[in-house]
Amino acid sequence: MIKTTTQTITTEASVLAAKELLARRKSNQKGEQLAEDIRPQNLDDALAIQFATVAETGQEIAGWKCLVPLNAEQTVVAPVLAGTVQQGASVKVETTEPGKTLIEPEIGFVLGQDLPARDQAYSEQEIDNAIASCHMALELMQRRYLPNDDLTFFDKLADCLLNEGIYLGPEITKAQAYDAAKINITFETKAENGDVETTQYDGKHPNLSAHKAVYWLINFMRERGVSFKKGQAIITGSYAGAIEVPVDTMGITYENLGQYQVTFTA
Repeated sequence: MIKTTTQTITTEASVLAAKELLARRKSNQKGEQLAEDIRPQNLDDALAIQFATVAETGQEIAGWKCLVPLNAEQTVVAPVLAGTVQQGASVKVETTEPGKTLIEPEIGFVLGQDLPARDQAYSEQEIDNAIASCHMALELMQRRYLPNDDLTFFDKLADCLLNEGIYLGPEITKAQAYDAAKINITFETKAENGDVETTQYDGKHPNLSAHKAVYWLINFMRERGVSFKKGQAIITGSYAGAIEVPVDTMGITYENLGQYQVTFTA
């Protein structure tokens, strides 16, 4: 069970919030901010709702999204629900509007062994040894709140920061993943007239190091009694922000790392 110290909402409230957010996931329908009595007020509230969301599915955590915090007010960490980590030539996505979906180009790290919660911090070497593979990856995203200027970071954190899932692309070496501070990324899609449309991004990792966030995540959650399991996939921040792309076949190139083709299906 996750350890919290400043939780203000009740366990029952976190479950009600989780049920509402899960219903939005399943229906792909956006809603208003949560009712005040179940709305998160701080980090522990948001984490409690995240773990209530996992519990409501009755399944294990399939992965994580994270980032070494860029400021004290925003802790980026969220579990990825079971059944939402995908591989292969085709990936199922939710649409943000007809014919479009939202993704973030990232690097994914897959654990090859368990890292149980413990009192002693895990060393970087121990975590390095636990990482079995590294991949070009995409975060799959879904908007579950209607636009609202009153939404706080904790509202979004409770909802796993738009996460819908992870797509794991081709494997790259650990050395490549650890050295990927900047990656120019190219998307290629076909226009209606058959022409190939190319969009390029000067990719830069928010932490200037994709793997450092894995070190942070393991120990941040370890302190809260959370264990990590073999097979879980971890993504650590976008090289180009959130990008809306067509639900179609797309070629994706990570400069000097590799390329792949994926077909998004709604």
